[in-house]
Amino acid sequence: MCKSFSCYCPGIQALSEFIPIFICGYIHTPPTLVLPPANPEADFVGLHHRLMFLGLIPTSDITHEHKSFQWQSFSARFSNRQLFAVHQVAERVEALGQFVMKTRRTLKGHGNKVLCMDWCKDKRRIVSSSQDGKVIVWDSFTTNKEHAVTMPCTWVMACAYAPSGCAIACGGLDNKCSVYPLTFDKNENMAAKKKSVAMHTNYLSACSFTNSDMQILTASGDGTCALWDVESGQLLQSFHGHGADVLCLDLAPSETGNTFVSGGCDKKAMVWDMRSGQCIQSFETHDSDINSVRYYPSGDAFASGSDDATCRLYDLRADREVAIYSKESIIFGASSVDFSLSGRLLFAGYNDYTINVWDVLKGSRVSILFGHENRVSTLRVSPDGTAFCSGSWDHTLRIWA
Repeated sequence: MCKSFSCYCPGIQALSEFIPIFICGYIHTPPTLVLPPANPEADFVGLHHRLMFLGLIPTSDITHEHKSFQWQSFSARFSNRQLFAVHQVAERVEALGQFVMKTRRTLKGHGNKVLCMDWCKDKRRIVSSSQDGKVIVWDSFTTNKEHAVTMPCTWVMACAYAPSGCAIACGGLDNKCSVYPLTFDKNENMAAKKKSVAMHTNYLSACSFTNSDMQILTASGDGTCALWDVESGQLLQSFHGHGADVLCLDLAPSETGNTFVSGGCDKKAMVWDMRSGQCIQSFETHDSDINSVRYYPSGDAFASGSDDATCRLYDLRADREVAIYSKESIIFGASSVDFSLSGRLLFAGYNDYTINVWDVLKGSRVSILFGHENRVSTLRVSPDGTAFCSGSWDHTLRIWA
């Protein structure tokens, strides 16, 4: 089905194990959730008609059961739990079967903790950064190193691939975001072509190009996010609102890309308008630092991972938290999260060296992946959804499929 997938998993049996779950995802039903509105009667009926249209609620549920519905009890039901719509949908969605994901490649070359990684849009190359002060560009098929840059500081906490695949950005304790152009000449001195784009007053924690190579978003320990022009290094917009270090950000998955979400040590996840610089939504339900945020593929929701050992899902249209992914046995923080291409699965890396795979609709854990020998610090699904890469404090990256 996918040429690139065969590079990770040449066996036909392994391919058949993986494709039905990860690529297809069985059912692509976004968790659209509507909670008690100003006019609950109208919205309740509208919600059920929407679920009936999807084939998830029989017609009789509306025509008979809810005609005499007492709206006071309706409000009581919602005050009981926020996940009414998800519960209705999940009851009728087929459960995910057993599936096997294995380490298909291990990338070795960093001399210290891997802190960040990103995929190139060519679905093959990966950039990673480490506490050893190095940034490495990998060929994930062959595990070869294509480029390596030594930064002027250790703890390179952020890295990103440009949309064109012709440049990378990185930064960390130097408080800067530097952009390096990539060429086919592997012997060329990349440091000589370095361009310092962004300057914060504290460490750089995250960076991401917008939908072009010409602008880049950064997050910092100084409590701010910022949008920069890559060519001139000019600050285009700054985003103030977090009360502590900003640890992560993610750009909305759309062509215009006018919003992004950030998370930080103030336990808040904030959605920003890049044009105005204003915070348009804010969520504060975690009990500790938010280490990672990632948009749902449709852009209507996002997930977060926190030191409180939970991952959470927020619906932007309902303007509230709609799901919590946790178990009593999980006591270590979640460091990184990402969705499968269909949005049915949520992958989360934890400080207990494991990767947990969650069913987004049902809220249940469907798999635990073992392999890393220290905490999982970063995790990203490939652009075509056929694999994902994790980085760890054990100095390695692993490709899973």
